[in-house]
Amino acid sequence: KIQTFPPQKAQDMKIKASAVFFIASLAPSPTSTRAFSSRVSRSVAAANLPSRLFMSSTATANPLLEQEGLPKFESIEPKHLTPAVEELLQKLEKDFASLETTFTKDDSDKELDLDYDQVLPVVERIQAPLGYTWGVAAHLNGVKNGDELREAYEQNQPKVVQAMTQFSQSKPLYDALEAIEKKSADASDSPFVLQQRKRAIDNSLRGMRLGGVGLEGAEKERFNEIKLRLAALSTNFSNNVLDATKSFSLTVETEDATKLEGVPDSAKALWANAHVQFLKSQQTEGEEPTEFPEMNPQEGPWRITLDMPSYLPALQHIPDRELRKEIYMANLQRASEKSDKDEKNNIPIIYEILELKQEMAKMLGFENYAQLSLASKMAPSVESVKELTDLMAAKAVPAAKKELEEITALAREKGGDELKDVEELMPWDTTFWSERLKESKFDMKDEELRPYFALPAVLDGMFGLVDRLFNIEVRAADGDAEVWHPDVRFFKILDKESGKHLASFFLDPFSRPENKRGGAWMADCIGRSEATNREIPVAYLTCNGSPPVGKTPSLMTFREVETLFHEFGHGLQHMLTKATVGDVAGINGVEWDAVELPSQFMENWCYDRPTVYGFAKHWETGEPLPEDMFQKLCDQKIFNAGMMACRQLYFGQMDIELHCETFDSKAAQKGEGKTIFDLQKEVATKYVPHSMPLEEDRFLCAFGHIFAGGYSAGYYSYKWAEVMSADAFGAFEDVGLDNEEKIQEVGRKFRDTVLSLGGGVPPMEVFKEFRGREPKPDALLRHSGLA
Repeated sequence: KIQTFPPQKAQDMKIKASAVFFIASLAPSPTSTRAFSSRVSRSVAAANLPSRLFMSSTATANPLLEQEGLPKFESIEPKHLTPAVEELLQKLEKDFASLETTFTKDDSDKELDLDYDQVLPVVERIQAPLGYTWGVAAHLNGVKNGDELREAYEQNQPKVVQAMTQFSQSKPLYDALEAIEKKSADASDSPFVLQQRKRAIDNSLRGMRLGGVGLEGAEKERFNEIKLRLAALSTNFSNNVLDATKSFSLTVETEDATKLEGVPDSAKALWANAHVQFLKSQQTEGEEPTEFPEMNPQEGPWRITLDMPSYLPALQHIPDRELRKEIYMANLQRASEKSDKDEKNNIPIIYEILELKQEMAKMLGFENYAQLSLASKMAPSVESVKELTDLMAAKAVPAAKKELEEITALAREKGGDELKDVEELMPWDTTFWSERLKESKFDMKDEELRPYFALPAVLDGMFGLVDRLFNIEVRAADGDAEVWHPDVRFFKILDKESGKHLASFFLDPFSRPENKRGGAWMADCIGRSEATNREIPVAYLTCNGSPPVGKTPSLMTFREVETLFHEFGHGLQHMLTKATVGDVAGINGVEWDAVELPSQFMENWCYDRPTVYGFAKHWETGEPLPEDMFQKLCDQKIFNAGMMACRQLYFGQMDIELHCETFDSKAAQKGEGKTIFDLQKEVATKYVPHSMPLEEDRFLCAFGHIFAGGYSAGYYSYKWAEVMSADAFGAFEDVGLDNEEKIQEVGRKFRDTVLSLGGGVPPMEVFKEFRGREPKPDALLRHSGLA
């Protein structure tokens, strides 16, 4: 689920495709093509969920087969996965074979006489038990990864891929879908229901065509081999990045304390606590209890890792250049040929992934994988993606050059003899001096803000915002659901007008580098569906924020606040859906380049006065954020906006070009053409000419978005959707952010369109229903300071 938003904001998404293209959701972890994942409280379940979705004779012994409520996280162990998958696969294959016989024509010239309810809802019910179990496994693989679970997951993934391929390549099912597509709609159904069904059928037919339903013989066999291999490669890529991240640590001993001079206390406390926790983790079971030193933020030792809450402060604040360089290079070269273990090198994996995706695309009649990817997105062509990218770059690149010149000038002035004549800063210098420039420009340090952003208060403020905008109440329900870690919280969402329980969600807020992958993501635990009698959607919201240290609560950076709002935006689209057709309810069926609209929309409220003052209170004194600090926070919004925009444009275009026919991965592997790193530099020349990658740069080896997630030839989606999200927030600006009555009116409209219609209505139609017109880039350029 993804590592780069603006520079250090991470979010990973995973969108569920239509039921018959469920295979798309089988990527290794919650960063996969399902942009969000799959899996509610016992008391809630009894009233709102089916009493028996699937229960086998061994259910009492296997919690993965108990599916009438929320996952039984306290009971689930890796050993349960294989027997659960085997039992569910056996039932699935039997049920689907029986269904296919009802779709088989007696006379080839005679049209099938079928109704909608005889096809997609039945398929959804057949797939649901395995989807539930595999979704739980995928979720735990991302948040509670371990050798035993990893082995069980990798062992079962090929079986699941093979079984689900039956659906995407079933000719009888395809014929049935075509038959109901041609059939006139039942006039007794509401227009919204009819639109949902049409979208579900259209998505399913397209998904099956992209899933190889038209292939035969050896070509079909090869296509399926590729699907299996890609699933395995994607899992390996993700595991290698996680292992490489975990394997690095750097301990600064007490005698070297001067190397950390000027580093904020919060970072030093985090690193000191990490050192003590590491010592404790090294004690073997049965060993005599050891007395461990107390955490000492001022005297250390300090253990720095590549986990983002640890890594980022190191780059921003450690004054020692060599120390920064060591940490930066370790992160930059994760899972590459530069790392310690050859078997953890992702370069061969990248080449094989690119080669297989090109082969797959050509088998389906596309010139390249980028075209295949865009076949299910809003963007009409590769050229249209480049057109938007170049439009933004024309504004962003000149701004970025000026921003970097200003940073470099400060480094020359304040960096001593080592930097006084420097022409270009090294990348491990840029973040450090950028932070110093921001502090000098705005006379405020990020560290001064953190005491005002305690996680419990931020949650209260965020929930207060959605109360204002969408007329919903978020209520803590800890204890109503089993959780996979003591830090995990559980909440319910209620409609304030009716009091109805609308949805629930889990929140896993803190980093756990020992077993939780990096980034932030929203995944669906349970999706709304009339077919499976699921009325209450449930989401997972996962972040990797700064954990509490000692008796101090989690004091968030402002970036972490924005990321939390971002993920909650995804969650709201999943949870507030009014769609009842499972394949297009919530985030399901939403085009990939539109799915970031609600998430990026929510970030804008982090600069709204009533919203910020709803949570920005000093965690010890309760004093509100001083007015001058709030103003500086708003002024900082466009600081380095050009550099941040260029970085995203660079990633998006590099992704597209890697997946076009102009890049030959076969030739690259033989040394006969440009390598992936040559292409990276080529793209950088146009989009980040001010900050070219180092010769040793191996960022691609950890680019999980496109090699272990659902963003292959789709990373551009962040900017594409940002045009819509900025314009959507513009509707609130148009009525006046201080006009509470109008803000609530527009908020209800946003809920009734963007958040409610899900994938049941094409995203452009949804946007036009909310805004009254098609999106324009003006608001995004203005918000970014690039107008």
